[in-house]
Amino acid sequence: MVTIAACQDLHQDWLKKLAGVTGGRTFSTHEAEWVWLPARRQLVLLYPQRISPAGIRPGLTEGMRLGAQSVSVWLNNAVGYAPLEAFGFRRGPQPLWMSAPVDAPQQYSAAAATIDPEPAEVSGPDAEELAAGRGHPRTAWHLTTRGEGKLTGRAWVYVPAAEEPGKSLGGIFGLAVGPSSRRQGYGTALLSRAATVAATAGANRLAINAAPLGAELCAARGFELIGRGQQLTLDLR
Repeated sequence: MVTIAACQDLHQDWLKKLAGVTGGRTFSTHEAEWVWLPARRQLVLLYPQRISPAGIRPGLTEGMRLGAQSVSVWLNNAVGYAPLEAFGFRRGPQPLWMSAPVDAPQQYSAAAATIDPEPAEVSGPDAEELAAGRGHPRTAWHLTTRGEGKLTGRAWVYVPAAEEPGKSLGGIFGLAVGPSSRRQGYGTALLSRAATVAATAGANRLAINAAPLGAELCAARGFELIGRGQQLTLDLR
């Protein structure tokens, strides 16, 4: 059974990987672990068990020294976020952790989605992060969908190396379909292709951190809600 803790660990690993391939780093302050994502000029606080001003204040100071333009905090739903509001953080949409066996989304067509490591249309921070798909051994794959030759959607699949083959938890991150391309099967194709890729890499289950808008699609394709999280942001510009 997939737990929220396992999903959070996977998410942390993914963000650390993105930091590593874009010249970022991780650091710790009192009861707080941070990831610096330089491509996005973003500092991320990863799932603290308790919010302590003694940990938040030096983390923000270091973020400003690095040139962060924004700060994002991911929290377990059981952790109180009130101390963050004193620093000016605001709550965002509540993320929904969902999980499915890899064979559930594979029942649907993946024809529109392919592994696409270097899409020409991707630019800026997204392009810098494409380096995550070039690691050896391979643990991350970038997927795209296209319609009439145009990019319509994209997603990442991340499967950490497993100690026991066939027992890994694979993550789907950054799944997005353009507004004009929704409800045309592209989201379904990305989920299905991601499931196939994850299964080939040794995963037996999938996890996705779905926004409320995408939760309905995921539920219709075999994903079940296992828990809710919290995300807060602070604009430093």
